[in-house]
Amino acid sequence: MYISICKTKGFTLLEMVLVISLLGIIIAVSAPIYSVFQTKNDVDLASEMLKTSLYRAQILSRNMIEDDNWSVHIENEDITVFKGTDYPTRDLSFEEITKMSARVIVSGTTDIIFSKFTGDPQNIANIELTIDNETKTITINEKGVQGN
Repeated sequence: MYISICKTKGFTLLEMVLVISLLGIIIAVSAPIYSVFQTKNDVDLASEMLKTSLYRAQILSRNMIEDDNWSVHIENEDITVFKGTDYPTRDLSFEEITKMSARVIVSGTTDIIFSKFTGDPQNIANIELTIDNETKTITINEKGVQGN
């Protein structure tokens, strides 16, 4: 006579609770780390976008594209490269808009004008980009953009 012992395979309730608890702890520890990483990434990305727009306006002015000065205007999350020296009266057909994260707070000079032919900025300025405690400063000196 044979006696078969049937042992079912599966997880016990204790094992399931243990796994779920461990996953909860891992998520709770990694969420703040991810938030810090995301903040730093957003500030770095905004800084690179702004520097690229400033370089673009400087090159367009230096090459006398459309025989005019080119400028950059920063407002809310928009970085606008435009033809001319006055943002309100700009020619809309020549503007290029780049979007930054809406979390970025911009302080300092918001209009940078580059001279036709030389490409030199008409104003020396510092622009600070901030999210929470993360800040990047972009300096525009007499020759152009200097950023960290």
